[in-house]
Amino acid sequence: MSTDPHPSPALRSDDTPIVKDLVLVGGGHTHVEVLKRFGMRPLPGARLTMICRDALTPYSGMLPGLIAGHYDFDQVHIDLRPLCGFAGARLYVDEVIGLDLEHRKVLCRSRPPVPYDVVSVNVGSAPATRSVPGADEYAVPVKPIHRFVAHWERMRERVLARSGGIRIGVVGGGAGGVELLLAIQHALSALVDGRGSADLEYHLITDQSDILTTHNRRVAAKFRRILAERGVVLHLEFRVESVAAGLLHGPAGNTVALDEILWVTEAGAARWVGGSGLAVDLNGFMRVAPTLESTSHPGVFGAGDIAAVDQHPRPKSGVFAVRQGRPLASNLRSALRGRSRRPFQPQRQFLSLISTGDRYAVASRSWWTAEGRWVWRWKDSIDRRFMARYADLPRMPERAQAAPAAGLAEPKVLEELSTAMRCGGCGAKVGATVLARAIRRLAPAERADVLIGLDHPDDAAAIEVPAGKVLVQSVDGFRAIVDDPYLFGKIAANHALGDIFAMGAEAQTALALASVPVGIEAKVEDTLSQMLTGAVQVLSEVDCALIGGHTSEGAELFLGFAVNGLIDRTQMLRKHGMQPGEALILTKALGTGTLFAADMRQRARGRWIDAAIDGMLQSSRDAARALQASQASACTDVTGFGLLGHLLEMIRSSDVGVELELRAVPALDGALDALAAGFTSSLQPQNRHLERAIANRATGAGDPRLDLIFDPQTAGGLLASVPAERADACLAELVALGYRRAAVIGRVKSADDGSKPITLL
Repeated sequence: MSTDPHPSPALRSDDTPIVKDLVLVGGGHTHVEVLKRFGMRPLPGARLTMICRDALTPYSGMLPGLIAGHYDFDQVHIDLRPLCGFAGARLYVDEVIGLDLEHRKVLCRSRPPVPYDVVSVNVGSAPATRSVPGADEYAVPVKPIHRFVAHWERMRERVLARSGGIRIGVVGGGAGGVELLLAIQHALSALVDGRGSADLEYHLITDQSDILTTHNRRVAAKFRRILAERGVVLHLEFRVESVAAGLLHGPAGNTVALDEILWVTEAGAARWVGGSGLAVDLNGFMRVAPTLESTSHPGVFGAGDIAAVDQHPRPKSGVFAVRQGRPLASNLRSALRGRSRRPFQPQRQFLSLISTGDRYAVASRSWWTAEGRWVWRWKDSIDRRFMARYADLPRMPERAQAAPAAGLAEPKVLEELSTAMRCGGCGAKVGATVLARAIRRLAPAERADVLIGLDHPDDAAAIEVPAGKVLVQSVDGFRAIVDDPYLFGKIAANHALGDIFAMGAEAQTALALASVPVGIEAKVEDTLSQMLTGAVQVLSEVDCALIGGHTSEGAELFLGFAVNGLIDRTQMLRKHGMQPGEALILTKALGTGTLFAADMRQRARGRWIDAAIDGMLQSSRDAARALQASQASACTDVTGFGLLGHLLEMIRSSDVGVELELRAVPALDGALDALAAGFTSSLQPQNRHLERAIANRATGAGDPRLDLIFDPQTAGGLLASVPAERADACLAELVALGYRRAAVIGRVKSADDGSKPITLL
């Protein structure tokens, strides 16, 4: 059983009851501006949720620079986690697959539907490969960008490992295709450093009579010259009719043989947009009025490439998406308040700065054009300023509690919220009908030994305990560490199960203790349902049945579990039992405390938090089985007291000492950076008092890895001692089971005087 506290999440800093839900689907250029504006001027009573496939959203204007090697990965991606934290928005990392327009819900691939009052879609577009047979299978589209970047890394490796020539082709003669091809050529030329660069062929294929047909003729002429100077083979008026492995089929039997086929043609729309029932144009793009609201469904908005604005047709360009941010934010605010929307008219002309692979670019606007290195520096400056707008966020004052804004809620909703004083004691329980509806959505694991559970509730649950088994029990719970209730439910359940698995037991049943912030009935029900759905999924994966619990209203989202497990007495793992000469194995990397402390202040990178969440969601059941099979003598799970605190519990109960190899302790990505920057959990100072148990405290001074062993963990790994001769095989088995960061971090030695039992290596 653990009583350790856990770090608070980056949640809303006020406790205003939620009245309306605004859901932003996609992290496109328009939505990042909406987040920034809502962060600068919050709307009390409105809750923002962004659903995006990745926590990092790429800036398309800098993609050629990334390919060419002028920027690194982080420089060309907007990190949505700190931006959402700044805006007080929840970030759900998932793929949207549709809208339930009748019930006003966003449908996701891997999580329960997300209800909305107002929704906005900004998912961008992708090159249209569906209309060309074979293109989906044999061509690589430039969008989504994250997939293309991964392909580019593999493509570079193939070029280095090649034994002969490679022919690289880009289908699409617009600015995007030309920029991409020249960026690839520049990067690969630098990669091979002139040796064998003649074996690399570059082809640009377009069905038009010229390249860059949306720009003036002088711009096209400049790029025809540049392509010719660089030996690019230009295929004009070549309409690709089908694609095969390494081959483009054109009209009249003409073909172009290629080893790499990259697709940068006209934009295509996500199928689910029209499939949901929204009005779309002939190409499948969402039809919106000049207010950016759907022409068929009020309360549904669209922006960026996915939207086709009636009366104002424009090419698919990031320039227009960026400019739509301000009017979209204003109209979303009006929709939440029930006020009229204002139309928006985009500009007709815009500046394009098209790079040529090296630090050189061509400028284009209407009839005007210019070129030179100064144009590239101009473009670089504009791009960097744009990215800084969403990275260098101002520090906003704490948001005080406020009543819902005038006009935000219907009278019946405001009446429901009018009781300022909430009951305590049993009067603070979530309403029976709300609870019953939330429970009906669950699909808990069924067990024959559960005599009374959620299916037939009574005053208490009843389970049958088989003869000859030992019943192990533990309880744990904490405030939400993430702002996604579904994800929080999964983390909380996995954390509570850790104590059971650390003892080598198999989890059987769980009782939940949940607290949900005050709100209107529909919002409370959804939060509770999302949270318990996530928890039940994790419990069911290890055959543990949720058989009951207790719910209440509170200031913060809270979830805990009392978990029961069974084990044979002779197989039970304990904290004591370590023997001198044994190896110490840790199954997961450390760092959740410092990473989420940094995340609360919008200073943690999104990919760091994503990796930390993946670690917290990894069950320790298989790890426990592997440790048992390796004849582990002692085991515990690493949670709030940190690695050192839990190790000391094992040492003192076993009467031994330990040599701890500091450099071998695995750290989550970004954890050492966060510690070096001074971000620590609120429990870190208390854990640090245990430093007196280290015999050579000066060792590792100034190394953030020393701070890491005091870092409190949520859903941390297992720490066990195994016979030295079995350590390598055990570690190999753990890695094969998916515990890739598992490591041998030290060895057990005989006790000295016992006062300072830990020696750092």
